[in-house]
Amino acid sequence: MSNLEIREGEYGAKVLALEPGGIEAIPEKERHGKARNLFATWMSPNLEFATMFVGVLAVAVFGLSFAQAVLAIVIGNALGASAQFILTQDGPRYGVPQMVLSRSAFGKLGNILPSVANAGAAGIGWFAVNSVSGAWALSSLTKNHLHVIPSLVIVVLIQVTVAFIGHNLVLVVERYLFPYLIVIFGVACVYVLTSSHLHLGAAGAGKTPGGFLITVASVFGYAAGWNPFAADYARYLPKSEKPKSAGFFAGFGLFFSAAVLEIVGAAAATAGNGTGFDSSSNPTGGIVGFMPGWLGKLFLLGVVGGSICANVLNIYSGSMSFLTIGIKLGSNIRRGLFATIFGVAGFFLAKSAMGNPNNNYTNFLLTMSYWIGPWLGVIMADKFLRKGASVEKLLYSKRENWAGPVSFVIAIGFAIWGFVNQTWNTGNPKNPTDYINGYFVQHHPKIGDLTFWVGFIVAFVLYVILAGKKVKAEK
Repeated sequence: MSNLEIREGEYGAKVLALEPGGIEAIPEKERHGKARNLFATWMSPNLEFATMFVGVLAVAVFGLSFAQAVLAIVIGNALGASAQFILTQDGPRYGVPQMVLSRSAFGKLGNILPSVANAGAAGIGWFAVNSVSGAWALSSLTKNHLHVIPSLVIVVLIQVTVAFIGHNLVLVVERYLFPYLIVIFGVACVYVLTSSHLHLGAAGAGKTPGGFLITVASVFGYAAGWNPFAADYARYLPKSEKPKSAGFFAGFGLFFSAAVLEIVGAAAATAGNGTGFDSSSNPTGGIVGFMPGWLGKLFLLGVVGGSICANVLNIYSGSMSFLTIGIKLGSNIRRGLFATIFGVAGFFLAKSAMGNPNNNYTNFLLTMSYWIGPWLGVIMADKFLRKGASVEKLLYSKRENWAGPVSFVIAIGFAIWGFVNQTWNTGNPKNPTDYINGYFVQHHPKIGDLTFWVGFIVAFVLYVILAGKKVKAEK
């Protein structure tokens, strides 16, 4: 017997109407759209500078050659996109957000842990990352006549307004900015690749395995950062839409956009034509330096648009993740209210992170993989045990499943204790807190950062062992 909580109000396909409700299931009469629209939904937010900069990090920070960077980028994105393919399919099946679906494996109370993690990481962390690149780009577009902080305010106001209004406007913004973004980033990519005098073996002769594994983890951290949102933008699709089609368009859009832009970023970093990516400069300058003035301006405008596309998803889904912890508000605009709160918090974090984009971004990407790896391990193990059985009756019940949060916490703790590998720039090269290395990294420093690999495997195995009987009884 179903116990779904159904979203109140009428919304339909209205674009400028304020989306009612919060994390409740979407009634069938309110469902609309086509699975193919998810291609633009998941392409547009990756057509931005933050995506390209992941490839820059692979060479400029992690010391890989171009060929090694390409392989790491393909592997990391393939993993993240594969998870997106699997998770998106539950959107049209159940009509609920992704973090509500997470209750199947974590229970209602246990699901608070990943919900809070995702709300903070997406609604504040990723929002700050993308707002920084958008603000730098807008400031550069005005030749610094508009200072970076006022630029940040403008970008944040646009993002919060779109997310506050809701789902339909979010998807329209993604769809209508998509043509401009695909053309401008496509032209920019071709121009960078043909003018960068690419050196396949450049940049540190390839630091492996450590640099390679850290790159894979960082790329995965970027791609998998979208996984906790996967069903959010497929939940309005009619049940008649094939789940696998929805998964394909979402996964392919994510993989293609992220992989191509990251590879171009790696190519730019290997060029060696004097264009720099130092931590103290405007991070968009290293890419724009390859382009003629007219293209550089159009590219900077695209960076602003891309940051908007990414962040309306981040605070929209971040607010729903926060509501998933069980907060009850009488207002039918509860989702919009929390989107605004997260936007304000993200603004202040972005303002504080402007000073050292390289190191801050690297650590953030790795940290994303630390919690998403174990979360995915639990989710995939739950799917493995249920073998396609419906979980609808579990999503809004008071039922608990402590195997999920226990496996999640143990996996995170063990993986970070043993395999974390991060550097924090405090300004003092002798400060031991500059380096945070796990037990095994201290003894084998060349292994890099294996935290997300270990976290996923440990969480998967633990959950299968601890939840086997309970899941079997619930079928």
